[in-house]
Amino acid sequence: MTSPRRTFAIISHPDAGKTTLTEKLLLAGGAIHLAGEVKAKGQRRLARSDWMKIEQQRGISVTSSVMTFETDGITFNLLDTPGHEDFSEDTYRTLTAVDSAVMVIDAARGIEAQTRKLFEVCRLRSVPIITFVNKVDREGRDPFALLDEIADVLALDVCPMSWPVGMGGSFQGVLNLETGGVSRPDGDSRTFQGRVDTSPELPADVIEEIELAQGGYSSFDAEAYRNGDLTPVYFGSALKEFGVADLIDALARHAPPPRPQPAEPVPVSPELGEVTGFVFKVQANMDPQHRDRIAFMRLCSGTFKRGMKLTPTGHGKPIAVHSPILFFAQNREVADEAFPGDIIGIPNHGTLRVGDTLSERAGVRFTGLPNFAPEILRRVQLKDPTKTKQLRKALDDMAEEGVTQVFYPEIGSNWVIGVVGQLQLDVLLSRLEAEYKVAAALEPAPFDTARWVSAEDAADLKAFADLNRSAMAKDRDGNPVFLAKSAWEVGYVQDRYPKVRFAATRER
Repeated sequence: MTSPRRTFAIISHPDAGKTTLTEKLLLAGGAIHLAGEVKAKGQRRLARSDWMKIEQQRGISVTSSVMTFETDGITFNLLDTPGHEDFSEDTYRTLTAVDSAVMVIDAARGIEAQTRKLFEVCRLRSVPIITFVNKVDREGRDPFALLDEIADVLALDVCPMSWPVGMGGSFQGVLNLETGGVSRPDGDSRTFQGRVDTSPELPADVIEEIELAQGGYSSFDAEAYRNGDLTPVYFGSALKEFGVADLIDALARHAPPPRPQPAEPVPVSPELGEVTGFVFKVQANMDPQHRDRIAFMRLCSGTFKRGMKLTPTGHGKPIAVHSPILFFAQNREVADEAFPGDIIGIPNHGTLRVGDTLSERAGVRFTGLPNFAPEILRRVQLKDPTKTKQLRKALDDMAEEGVTQVFYPEIGSNWVIGVVGQLQLDVLLSRLEAEYKVAAALEPAPFDTARWVSAEDAADLKAFADLNRSAMAKDRDGNPVFLAKSAWEVGYVQDRYPKVRFAATRER
């Protein structure tokens, strides 16, 4: 029996229209009744999934959001990810929790840098991808050029499932190649309001394009799609709502139900009777009024019941989950039960961390959620020295969320924070002030990158640490870290200490 669950992420380069598509999927799926747009003069649209203050100020997504909706008996768990490359860690971890992805491409820009990076992450995990070519109501590139670019750059077979009837000023709708119906624009705004022309008269050039497309590209093959070798391609406009319903239908019919998850000692099948899951994200202060802290858990097997006791790998003590949450952005409701593929939120006070496995029995550990070595290191300068305790709490919270990494040097009292991208530093300062009422500044650190160090023989590691004490620190878990002044220094030190391992990633 196929599970009625579809857990998927939306990935894209910034400004390709990912957040707008997220809203319209929720609207089409009946999860909301308004598209989450603020119409007041002078205000930009604010997507409901972008709840953080800095997201609303800058019009970008900087944290993953989880939204659940149900259509025609199928429960969709939609994970909206940050498009900006500075938040690639959060996106990577989110992609460990999904079974498929929707890749959004701007019709005028094609494959962009961040799209390609995110696709490579999907490929590493064999995540099947449906492609949505957005903004076809505007002037864009030739559909054949877009399809060829997807095929060439991403090394994928492509299968067009719909086709734009004109683009930009000559846009007349979107043809569904399976049904033969054309979704037509209506009204002054030329949006899709449900009018489908089932017996369309198409221009001769469009008929020729369709014949070429169907003859020149692959036919849809469900197995090739689920193996990650083929991507079905839908054309549309998220803003004008063309192709959104077709996308939901494609996810319902073609996207895989919950898949086995990599774990030790063996992968965990969704058919396993015992409840297991892993925490892929922690978010503090989603509701600033209550100073809450939510761990997002992907349920991998078993039927979860409210009040169950689960054991986290972090400390091995069973915890009772009394108030599990299902999400729609900031809105939430208590979940009495959940099934494999579902994402539930577990309120806690520092008990759960990213990478924790939760299970009814010990002995299972999900794998594949690493920490990445930071590319930017900064020292934190507190403007009010009396708030040292609040700063420590804030940095610990955000390190647990994966927003930053915190390193405590062996010598000196200045804490060092590490991030992958510059924008993460802006988020850090914004959240320190908005959520923790801590004013701080950042100053350059005398280091450029960090490596986790280990050795088979503890004596070798101790000898290295003693000789390089000024460059040694501990992460928030107490693991030894070597802070390097440059990538060259990393290579130089590695050559000098062959018995010591220098890792750019660390399994959580």
